[in-house]
Amino acid sequence: MGILNVTPDSFSDGGKYQTLEQAVQQARVMVQEGADIIDIGGESTRPGAPQVSAEEELRRVVPIIQALKQELSVPISIDTYKAEVADRAIVAGADMINDVWRALDPGMAEVASKHQVPIILMHNRNNNTYTDIIQDMMDDLHESIQMVKAAGLRDDYIWIDPGIGFAKTYEDNLYVMAHLEKLVAMGYPVLLATSRKSMIGATLDLPVEERLEGSLATVCYGIQKGCQIVRVHDVKETVRVCRMMDRMVQREGIAYGQNLL
Repeated sequence: MGILNVTPDSFSDGGKYQTLEQAVQQARVMVQEGADIIDIGGESTRPGAPQVSAEEELRRVVPIIQALKQELSVPISIDTYKAEVADRAIVAGADMINDVWRALDPGMAEVASKHQVPIILMHNRNNNTYTDIIQDMMDDLHESIQMVKAAGLRDDYIWIDPGIGFAKTYEDNLYVMAHLEKLVAMGYPVLLATSRKSMIGATLDLPVEERLEGSLATVCYGIQKGCQIVRVHDVKETVRVCRMMDRMVQREGIAYGQNLL
């Protein structure tokens, strides 16, 4: 999943792709580099970023969705937590919803069900106070899963995301990474979104523009743990890493199976 932020203030690429021409060209490049999904976001979710209205968010994303739908064959994801934005983005051509607030906005579950589109439920909450962080995360995600299923969404249209960097301390993020297999065991595809995040910057003491290697390390680790989708800024490098990791994990599984015979 290639990240296309059409915002002035995203933590990594804010302001780079605000015009229609810039955004379309960046999407073309990411698809050429191997992106399977383009994730379009019109509101920054970095800590401290100002909220924008649904109208402003739609002004930013709808023309780009419409333009990309005309020339790209890959699915388009709308990165939003607002039900109204998700609804109108899907009408404009988006194929799925990437929700950083796990369908807690009233109406979001109904929007996903009405259109019968996949939804990514990212773990998030209003505090980072946990009794058992992994179990608490699983409970939060299960609540959202039940919500969208009760609205009528197909079970196989539900994806989950551990929400690295959201409502979690630095140590929390590392702990969640170490236990990703428990989220994988919930039985839904897991999307890992760690690209250039502060966990990497804090570990390596590097600014945003120098976090490629750290990002790729988290991708490798996530694949080994069973994650099936990765959301990234650096598509070309990540696609190469994923192909190599997939091949090695596949061979590992074959060898393990042979040893059991």
